[in-house]
Amino acid sequence: MTATPTVLIHRDQTLLARSAAARLVTRIVDVQAARGAASIVLTGGGVGTAVLAELAATGARDAIDWGRLDVWWGDERFLPTGDPERNETGAREALLDHVPLDPARLHPMPAADGPDGDDPEAAAERYATLLRAASQPEDHAPVPSFDVLMLGVGPDAHVASLFPEMPALYDERPVVAVRGAPKPPPTRISMTLPTIRAAREVWLIAAGESKAEAVRFGLSEAGPVQVPVAGARGRQRTLFLLDRGAAAKLPPGLERIGSP
Repeated sequence: MTATPTVLIHRDQTLLARSAAARLVTRIVDVQAARGAASIVLTGGGVGTAVLAELAATGARDAIDWGRLDVWWGDERFLPTGDPERNETGAREALLDHVPLDPARLHPMPAADGPDGDDPEAAAERYATLLRAASQPEDHAPVPSFDVLMLGVGPDAHVASLFPEMPALYDERPVVAVRGAPKPPPTRISMTLPTIRAAREVWLIAAGESKAEAVRFGLSEAGPVQVPVAGARGRQRTLFLLDRGAAAKLPPGLERIGSP
């Protein structure tokens, strides 16, 4: 796990989303040039979806070989297919339905009207099975070493659907069902911290002053059970991509790029 995250600060949420999209294009293209294929993990929420919309809007998206890109999700609201609250729905509308992805490389988390019905535990195990099947010997883990795993940051410091003090934070399985989430909908599916930490790069993307306290604790020595964002780190690199509002309470002395 990387010891020191890199903090990059942008003037506002629009520039944050635009910069993250450009950075994502570069990362995917570089990985595909080096290894042939790349893998990313998407996040939902306003800023996560905005990054995908910015990627769809830029001509640089054509530099990506979309047929050699695996797309996963870090968490999902356990709702029927096409529900506007599902992260998959937002990602499809913003980007995925507008680029020539290989359908076999698109891996949405199961929906509540999927093959497991209304059983989120079975749906979580189904997704974990997909991850195990995609893992390679060099990954040294039951999940792929994702090239980029993006996460939003909640005001309560949650990432994916890992909320403070909830049982999922103690779970070592790759993917778990989350019941009783403190924000609606209450039933979700989420990658766990061990799966998140398997990624080569983890990007934590946050905008707005309501996230500033969570970002501050996430960059401290806080424990991940109390502050899940503090436990989200990449094996090779961790980026905190912030706007000025989210960067308003950074710990003193922290190295940063840009100025709030």
